[in-house]
Amino acid sequence: MKDHRGGWLRAMLLITFLSHQTAECAAKNGRAVVEHHPSSYWEQPFSQPYFDNTTKRETTTTVGQSAYLHCRVRNLGDRAVSWIRQRDLHILTVGILTYTNDQRFQSLHSDGSDEWTLKISSPQVRDSGIYECQVSTEPKISQAFNLSVVVSKAKINGNSELYIKSGSDINLTCIVLQTPEPPSFIYWYKGDNVINYSQRGGISVVTEKQTRTSRLLISKALPADSGNYTCAPSTAESASVLVHVLNGEHPAAMQHGNSSNSGAATRTLALLLLLLHAGSFAR
Repeated sequence: MKDHRGGWLRAMLLITFLSHQTAECAAKNGRAVVEHHPSSYWEQPFSQPYFDNTTKRETTTTVGQSAYLHCRVRNLGDRAVSWIRQRDLHILTVGILTYTNDQRFQSLHSDGSDEWTLKISSPQVRDSGIYECQVSTEPKISQAFNLSVVVSKAKINGNSELYIKSGSDINLTCIVLQTPEPPSFIYWYKGDNVINYSQRGGISVVTEKQTRTSRLLISKALPADSGNYTCAPSTAESASVLVHVLNGEHPAAMQHGNSSNSGAATRTLALLLLLLHAGSFAR
């Protein structure tokens, strides 16, 4: 039994040795050695490109703030990655080349990376929609990304016009609406100038980025503090309020009172004329 096993082992070693010798001879003589496989390499399931589904598929940005859509393709090989706008099937980029006249669209890719990023500079509301990351396999494979471009606005609580009695505090609260990320800063202006804290005492600003709010407090306001106050976030439309600091009575209240008295007098006069007219007909 041992002799049979030993003979089998020697035979296998000899076959292996002869195979290597044949391959070496063929290589020296310039002949290619063709290895036969049941199917080509690219037809193997493990070699096909596929998407990394851990990437973010929903993106929200504000008007004017660059948007980035990140598509990650594993095992790409020699295939090409394209970005296509779904609403009109317009090809935006192929590889790192831009295929549209709108130069706001750009494909970002680093050598050796699996990530192909579509950058949209200065996006507008009309740019909202579905974008497809497509790989040139047969059949083609694609992954959809949803972009929402919103208009971020600031809002100052209260009316657009504010009346303050001299000696009272000006207390303004600004809220930034519809912004996916907290603003990097929120400035307060009086007229065209940033509020100068050193100009007078009693001015404070408290900004909370996470809640997207900013509060302006001017204590013991004087008539000189009257003016147009503006809240201007870094990535949102600004909001303004007109502040009047008065020494006397609220002019709007006075006007309202006068108009009320005038209206009452007009109604009384009309009633008297109607009664007199009716009396003349009775006679």
